[in-house]
Amino acid sequence: MGVIQFKGVNKIFGPRETGFQALQDINMEIRDKEFVAIVGPSGCGKTTCLRMVAGFEPATDGVVTVDGTPIKRPGPDRAVVFQQFALFPWKSVYDNIDMGLRNLNVSRSERESRIADILNLMNLTQYAKHFPHQLSGGMQQRVAIARAYVLDPDVLLMDEPFGALDAQTRVVMQEELVRLARKNPRTVLFITHAVEEAVYLADRVAIMTRAPGRIKEVLDIASIRNAEDWDSHEKIEDVMDLESFVHLRTHIWRSLREEKAAQHA
Repeated sequence: MGVIQFKGVNKIFGPRETGFQALQDINMEIRDKEFVAIVGPSGCGKTTCLRMVAGFEPATDGVVTVDGTPIKRPGPDRAVVFQQFALFPWKSVYDNIDMGLRNLNVSRSERESRIADILNLMNLTQYAKHFPHQLSGGMQQRVAIARAYVLDPDVLLMDEPFGALDAQTRVVMQEELVRLARKNPRTVLFITHAVEEAVYLADRVAIMTRAPGRIKEVLDIASIRNAEDWDSHEKIEDVMDLESFVHLRTHIWRSLREEKAAQHA
């Protein structure tokens, strides 16, 4: 199970009375194997939310839980994929993916089986002996995602994982992530600045206000996707042309524009 809950969460950096309040009264549940994207203005606390679930950052008030257990520290039930690929340049693709399993003391035979499966799933088998510098940015991020998935986490945390990629590679990786999520579903918390990416990937999209960040609105994308059978369209550009997609994208952009305007008022 991988149910994430934010209950009355506030985050203040620095002294309570004089510090910077990044988050205010965050209440949200992400259901097991649900893909939720968070969008919002720069500095609204999106990444801070993710870091709390990862166990990197404590809440000032309130509690963040996974399956009802308060998060105190990082754990193997949660894997993180960052914008920067964070691969070990001196290790091969295989050994990069193997690192986390070794740290968990997984047996050699089990490691070999799981790595073979994830290499095949991510279309990386032929690159197993390559080093990061021999791969494109998209391929390196594919390795980073494989390294997270091979740990078999309940929760996958993705902090703008495609932000450093060029536009064409980014689209390919979005399609790849959709394919992977269908074959091997996980609870996913996905942080992004790209509205189209959020609508295309997520079951629900949470829109945050300017700092101090609050949950302004949560949109149910999955019900619209299922009702209009977005999955029958093979390419992302075909989905983006749909009237329902355009409506959702426009709604989110307008909401973010309101926050941006208020931020500078």
